[in-house]
Amino acid sequence: MSVRRTAIVTGASKGIGAATAIRLGASGFHVGVGYVSDADGANAVVAAILQASGSALPVCIDVAEPSSIEAACTSVESEFGAITVLVNNAGITRDGLSMRMSEENWNAVINTNLTGAFSMIKRCSPAMMKARYGRIINVASASGQLGSAGQANYAAAKAGLVGLTRSVARELGSRGITANIVAPGPIRTAMTAEMPQAWIDKLEAQVPLGRFGTVDEVATTIDFLCSEAAAYITGAIIPVDGGLAMGH
Repeated sequence: MSVRRTAIVTGASKGIGAATAIRLGASGFHVGVGYVSDADGANAVVAAILQASGSALPVCIDVAEPSSIEAACTSVESEFGAITVLVNNAGITRDGLSMRMSEENWNAVINTNLTGAFSMIKRCSPAMMKARYGRIINVASASGQLGSAGQANYAAAKAGLVGLTRSVARELGSRGITANIVAPGPIRTAMTAEMPQAWIDKLEAQVPLGRFGTVDEVATTIDFLCSEAAAYITGAIIPVDGGLAMGH
């Protein structure tokens, strides 16, 4: 494949996004490391990629703002060439019971977690179509299949990614572009490390494998879906959840 391997990962300054950017850098991709406010985190990810002899660029990108998407993608393209791999990982939460959830909190989560993914696909897919090659990975969640009390906005957005991804997979498949979903379950991150141990124990008890996953386990799955080995996989939901959403 003569296509230059340029990737952009949104929400890549920490957690799953950071691990994914580092993994893609190690796999030989030029990586745009997207962040919103954590410039230090993004710079640390870039430094880790460069230290491993990869190439990367930090880019500020708020996926809820079209002008921010355009500026970030243009920066990556100017540095590395056309983006042929897109990992939509950016996401926010605004939790609350649905009967009390404000329209502002509903819209904020939908706009970032679902519309933001759509906007990134719309921006990046023309270059993929021209290259007749591309990989689109949308990071969803087990809660998109199971639902999550207090997270109607988040679960709805993540469920919406399924319809979006499968529609895009059908639209772009003839151009050699795949679109897939990775759906993590409970993953150990800096955020979950601050949760009460009793809450962690309760959630682990619901997971057939009896533990939280790691960001590296999710990143490895995303890296595989971006590889040539996954060229015949599209429209799929790949769970990385220890069996939590099994059968859904």
